[in-house]
Parts: sequence; C-alpha cells; structure tokens
Amino acid sequence: MPHTWKHPAGRLRLAPVLLAALLTACAVPTPMRVDAPTDTAVRAAPAAPAGPSSSPPAPSGVVAVPDPTAAETPPGGDPLAVPSSSAELIDKGLASWYGNRFHGRRTASGERYDMHDFTAAHKTLPFGTKVRVRSVQTGKEVVVRINDRGPYKHKRIIDLSQAAITALGVRHRGVSVVELLRE
Repeated sequence: MPHTWKHPAGRLRLAPVLLAALLTACAVPTPMRVDAPTDTAVRAAPAAPAGPSSSPPAPSGVVAVPDPTAAETPPGGDPLAVPSSSAELIDKGLASWYGNRFHGRRTASGERYDMHDFTAAHKTLPFGTKVRVRSVQTGKEVVVRINDRGPYKHKRIIDLSQAAITALGVRHRGVSVVELLRE
C-alpha cells in the first residue's frame, strides 16, 4: 500500500483560527492592583455579586477592582481632599517608611540615618526643613526633619523614619495616606 504524503499547509489552515481565539481571549485584560506594602502586582479578586441596592453589574468579562483608598477614607470625605487650612498644606499623598535595613548608613545629606530619630526623605525639600506630617487614617501628627532624598517609588511623596511612622500609628500598613504641612 503506497504511503500518501499530506502537505503541511493543510495544518496551517487551523493556525489562523487558533490565533484568533487566543487574541479574543486576551482582548479583555484582567485589572491589576498594586499591593501597598510590597508594590507587587496582584490579580484583583472578582467583585461580589450585586445586591438589590448596589450599582448595576459590570459587563461580562470585566472584573471590578476595589479602590485601594476606600478603606482609608475618613467619614464624610475623600482621603486626598484638601484640608480646611490649605494655606499650610505642602503636599498630600502616600508615605512609606524605612528602618533597620538603612540604620547607620549615610543619607544624602551626609549624616547617618537613625531609625529612632524623627527624620524623613523628600525629593525636593531642602535638607534641615521641618515639616508636620499628618496621618489621614489616624489624625495623628509628627514633626520630621528632612535629611535624605527619596522616595523613589511611584506616587509616594515622603519616606518616614521608623520612629515617625510608629508615632503616626500606621507602621503596620507599610504605605499610608498623609498630608505634609508647613511647620
């Protein structure tokens, strides 16, 4: 019995169909969110089923991403809203902190970092500048002295020492919404 040879182009007819199916499956992106303490991207969990008083459900294939600042919203307001005394407000945004890993190392100002001092890193404020930092979550305030440069992570406005973040009561959060005020 003679062997019949099949042309490989016969298999290529299936390739465009598979490619189209793959592209269609990838056309609806899965939303990503940034995990505050580690800044690693994680897939967002699917939204809970809509109840009778909630907003209409998202279109099929779209996953609702919870607002990362929703838990930080104080009663009756947006966590990034300007406070009533905006004349003293320098900036508002995310603050992170650094501790043991940098303790004893030289800062950009030349002094040694002490995690037990009330110091901070800021991108532009002059060294030696004192600013009042207010936690939006707790309402607590601390005065810190700028002695280093940073933070270098996206959307963060200040890196606080371990002592400062502990005094604000938000050390466990890793990243927290704060207001920088003139001292």
